[in-house]
Amino acid sequence: MVYPQLIAHINRHVSLTPDEEVLLCDSMQLLSVKKKHIILEPGKQCKGEYFVLSGLLRQYYVNAKLNEQIVQFALENWWIADHDSLVNDVPATTYIQTIEASEILLLPAKDKERLLAEIPALQKYFRLMMQRAFVASQRRIGFLFNQTDEERYRYFISLFPDFVQRVPQYMLASYLGFTPQFLSRIRAKRESGN
Repeated sequence: MVYPQLIAHINRHVSLTPDEEVLLCDSMQLLSVKKKHIILEPGKQCKGEYFVLSGLLRQYYVNAKLNEQIVQFALENWWIADHDSLVNDVPATTYIQTIEASEILLLPAKDKERLLAEIPALQKYFRLMMQRAFVASQRRIGFLFNQTDEERYRYFISLFPDFVQRVPQYMLASYLGFTPQFLSRIRAKRESGN
């Protein structure tokens, strides 16, 4: 089975032949996952990289105070994985959970290396995806250190207005690094026009 959405995303960055598309898609596992399903938890080995066809996922830690700290969201056409677990072959330290019922594709870690050898264009594609993820991570760290909570919120909603509507308020607050109560005050202030 070929997954047109995945192939369209890849072909925006590199070109695959029809045979390469089939080879890649034959290695993917389609998963239909209910809302709030834990795909990965600390102590387990990350099975591979997940590509979101539909739905919304989050990756998070639970800190010593038992608070969730969200480090990544993934919606349609985004990849998500515990890369420390994959790259270093160690147990995961994060959770990955669906926020909405989701259709996702799993590229098993055991198949990725073979595919990279058989389809050289995928090496460039995944390098580009990792570079983008790294830049996004650096920007997020910069925003956490250099912007006020309100500036961070306003910038985020300007970039992702539709996304903000899909994410529960407490999760958005966790990702942006402040309390849900602070987020409520910012939103109330914004709605009143102040």
